[in-house]
Amino acid sequence: MTRRLILLRHAKAEHPHGMADHARPLALAGRRQAATVGRALAEDGLVPDLVLCSSALRTRQTWELVQSTLGTTVDGVEYRDEVYDAGTGDVVALVTAVPDDVETVLVVGHEPTMSHVAEQLAGPASDPAAFARVRVGVPTASWSLLETTTGWGEVGRGSMVLARLVTPS
Repeated sequence: MTRRLILLRHAKAEHPHGMADHARPLALAGRRQAATVGRALAEDGLVPDLVLCSSALRTRQTWELVQSTLGTTVDGVEYRDEVYDAGTGDVVALVTAVPDDVETVLVVGHEPTMSHVAEQLAGPASDPAAFARVRVGVPTASWSLLETTTGWGEVGRGSMVLARLVTPS
């Protein structure tokens, strides 16, 4: 079985003066971005079995809009504070704890963590252009697709193939 990991940076958010970072909502442009991501994932047959989503408002709103355009409901959704505060190792630890019967995992999080995780997990067979881009960071609503034929518990540095990176137009 091929297991797929999708790392999605939240869509564009507002920066209201005096508002706590965790409470920042999506901007109108971000709402459009998130809907576009959902349609793209659906077209590529990349409907997640499990979603690990940061508890921040902008990531939750991103996921809700992605799901609304996927064409199906995903039952396995976890809003996690540890994704909001996560470093690279934290996200990798969450992924390695995923049960092996889960085929596709979507993590909705923040920069620079999403690009750092993609860079760390990408192995030698990865798409060179996608790898070069994740090394310098990705814009809002970008998503990386990584694949492996191993179990989730075996995921680690250089163990996956970074198949592609999709950035908003």
